Amino acid sequence: MDATDKRILNLLQRDASLSLVELADRVGLSTSPCWRRIQALEKSGVIRQRVALLDPDRLGLGLAAFVRVRTNQHNQAWFDSFATAVEKIDEIVEFYRMSGDLDYLLKIVVPDIAGYDAVYKRLIASVDLTDVSASFVMEEIKATTELPLDYTGTNNPPSSGSGKRR
Repeated sequence: MDATDKRILNLLQRDASLSLVELADRVGLSTSPCWRRIQALEKSGVIRQRVALLDPDRLGLGLAAFVRVRTNQHNQAWFDSFATAVEKIDEIVEFYRMSGDLDYLLKIVVPDIAGYDAVYKRLIASVDLTDVSASFVMEEIKATTELPLDYTGTNNPPSSGSGKRR
C-alpha cells in the first residue's frame, strides 16, 4: 500500500459518497487508475464494505449502553449459542470477546431504558449468563469509524484475529 492508496482510503473513510471523478481528482489520478486501486483494495479486503452512517438520535435511538457479560461456561457450544442469540438482536450493534476479568462486551442502542430492559430480557432468556451489568452513555465525546492509517506499510503483521467488523 502506497501513499496514494492511503489518500484514497482516508477520503473514502470520511465520505464514501464521493464520486469517482471527485476522488480521482483529489488524489491526483485519472478515473481508471483510481478505480483499479479501489477495486484492488476491495479485493484484498482492506475495504470491506461501503455504508451509510446513520444518526441514532434522529432515528429515536437516544440511549447507548455498554454491557459487560461474564460467564462460567467457556466451551464452543455455549459460545455458538450466545453468538446466535446476539446476532438475532438488532439493538446489539457491537459484540466483542474480551481479555481480563470480563468475558464479553456488547454495545446496545435503544430508544430508552424500557428498550434496554426488553433487550436484556431477550438476551438472558436466550443463553445462561453468570453476570450482566450495563453502563449507560451520558455523553458521546468521540465516535468515529475512521481507522488510523499511519501504521500501514510498516513491518507490523496483520492481525491473526478472526473477528468480523461491521
